[in-house]
Amino acid sequence: MKPSITRPDNGKVDKLITFLYYKDLAAAMRFYEDILGFSVAIDQGWCKIYGISSEGYVGLVDESRGMHKANPIKPVQICMRVPDVDAWHAYLKECGVDGLTAPKSSDELKIRAFVCYDPEGYQIEIQSAFG
Repeated sequence: MKPSITRPDNGKVDKLITFLYYKDLAAAMRFYEDILGFSVAIDQGWCKIYGISSEGYVGLVDESRGMHKANPIKPVQICMRVPDVDAWHAYLKECGVDGLTAPKSSDELKIRAFVCYDPEGYQIEIQSAFG
């Protein structure tokens, strides 16, 4: 049912943050900072929020303080669209990132992509668009 009133702020959302929960926050931070090269945008101590793009953020949360606990089942994937997927693949291969797959092209989706895993098993897809 459509509401009879207008959404607040004309529906504007300032940030979209996806929160991931970790047993070892320090290891996750090293991966996102040292390997992926992201900087902390908001530091809440037990939660580190990284600016991934001008419109997207990922929050790394210490499970001992967060609203959820880390879980071995990771039904979340972080997907990053980049200009040069093959350059990212070569870089992450050199870094020895876990679970790195070969880049594959999909004519149907018009992307070239590969996946890898962060230190606690969250899947990261890196893709470039073509066509």
